[in-house]
Amino acid sequence: MGSPASVAMLTREWPPEIYGGAGVHVSSLTEALAPLMQVQVHCFGSDRPDAKGYGDNHLLAAADPAMQVVGIDVQMAAGVAADSALVHSHTWYTNLAGQLAALRLGVPHLMTAHSLEPRRPWKAEQLGGGYALSCWIERTAYSGADAVIAVSGHMRADLLDCYPQVDPAKVHVIHNGINPTLYLPDPDTALVEAAGVDLSRPYVLAVGRITRQKGFGHFLRAAAALPPEVGVVMCASAPDTEQVRLEVESAWAQLQAVHPRAVWLRDHVPQPTLRQLLTHAAAFVCPSIYEPLGIVNLEAMACGTAVVASDVGGIPEVVDERNGMLVHYDANDSEFFERELAQAMLTVAADPARAAALGAAGRQRVEAEFSWDRVARRTFDLYASLV
Repeated sequence: MGSPASVAMLTREWPPEIYGGAGVHVSSLTEALAPLMQVQVHCFGSDRPDAKGYGDNHLLAAADPAMQVVGIDVQMAAGVAADSALVHSHTWYTNLAGQLAALRLGVPHLMTAHSLEPRRPWKAEQLGGGYALSCWIERTAYSGADAVIAVSGHMRADLLDCYPQVDPAKVHVIHNGINPTLYLPDPDTALVEAAGVDLSRPYVLAVGRITRQKGFGHFLRAAAALPPEVGVVMCASAPDTEQVRLEVESAWAQLQAVHPRAVWLRDHVPQPTLRQLLTHAAAFVCPSIYEPLGIVNLEAMACGTAVVASDVGGIPEVVDERNGMLVHYDANDSEFFERELAQAMLTVAADPARAAALGAAGRQRVEAEFSWDRVARRTFDLYASLV
């Protein structure tokens, strides 16, 4: 076992261009690793003061998006410094770069499994033929990686099911984390009121990217069954495809027919506003149909908010009867799921004392189990076991 001096961290997302949980994970992990070792960040896009950017390749300007990713990955692999002790890649967008760089330099390649392409067939709508390419990249990288971090126990089992050729001894569970000093209860209401939210009644809140994975259609149809004394707020942006955008727009129109004061914040919500929205919500709702863990649930818990969530993926490893309510998701009976989701939202919203107790328990669990410092220390120890 060695003591790695430097790691090359490969990511598609990096501040200020963060749009999903994987980007939050990488930026937070990097910050927490900084006191322990040198982290050299390589990302998509332009150079940043703290990261080397890649993407300017005029030869692939007319290529489809998946082939452009391959081109960026080749550039990124070539840009990893020779003194890197190991390479750590995140999502299929950089897995190929990680594998190529590790082979070039003769160093270990570690991957973090944030999601699995075979479990997201709807990505074919977004990537077209590129979905087959993204699946190939992911499968090849997992087969060759020296170690894999799964962000939940369920994710580990899912990964080994999808890729039975991977040695189970190489797959380690390290849960996602949260910064409890950044996400915490905020008693101020100015930003919530500025967003147009009516605080005279309890409201349920859903947050995320507009993708089939996040289940916004289910949320909106369930919310339509809530009584008028319960408000509905949705923070949703960055649709994967035009089709899924239109589907969410249609469900939103149906909701507004019965909840005309519902609020949809369509642009990226700044963190201070999100913190207040979470703090003052009666319940945070996570209706995902696929979720390896769900950092957004940790964000809500850190703000002292009760969580109502589907029971898919790694969510039950974070949300349980102590800090929220789980609703069984059945892909073959969406109407049942939506009825149960509506009932769970109403149960929490109608009982402020119970909601407060669930929220307090969630905050306590975040502080005890899900700090980024703890994630960074476990990740660093895994690095050390590889070099």
